[in-house]
Amino acid sequence: MHSFLGIVLLLLILAPECHGRSEEQHQTHGKSSRLSVKFADIQLVSISVSNGGKWGNWADIKMCPRGSFAKGFSLKVEADQGDGDDTAVNGIRLKCISPLKPSEVDYVESGSQRWGSWTTMQECGHGGLSAFQLRVEEPQGHADDTSLNNIRFLCGDGAALEGHGLTRGSWGPWSPTCVSGGICGLWTRVESWQIKGDDTALNDVKFVCCPN
Repeated sequence: MHSFLGIVLLLLILAPECHGRSEEQHQTHGKSSRLSVKFADIQLVSISVSNGGKWGNWADIKMCPRGSFAKGFSLKVEADQGDGDDTAVNGIRLKCISPLKPSEVDYVESGSQRWGSWTTMQECGHGGLSAFQLRVEEPQGHADDTSLNNIRFLCGDGAALEGHGLTRGSWGPWSPTCVSGGICGLWTRVESWQIKGDDTALNDVKFVCCPN
């Protein structure tokens, strides 16, 4: 599998905030931020949202092969543990396809945790993934925290795909939409295993947009 990682130098510059869409395209807008990412002479853009979880460290950026875009995704989800420690979403995997060579498929994922199983791959009917929205549980104090519970993606044709995650927490604002091309990479914020403490696993994610 090819990856941009290891052959690129990424320059991350925080840009001014812009307004995303609300959960159901209503008038209320959430805020999200853009980061510009420079790859050689190609200017890429990464998209993020403001309601991600606060625990853990950012893993390495993982990119689709050059010329490929994310057309589908799968989540690694731990089912409800009852009285046990819940972690909800533990990982995100992207399915990368080149528009010029649709038979060539690659899968990429950034950091993830050990709990749960991968859900069925969900794919856009037309176009690729172009924006996202997170369902996140707020910190619970001394109760069990789960942080990231689910994700929705917007496809290039306007259709929305909701992951097979869990239902704690609430949906935040939509990210900005990839203006040209689509999502082609990601990096995740993952909390390490807390051993005897409260685990939350995946807390937040950012995606990179590549131009056509």
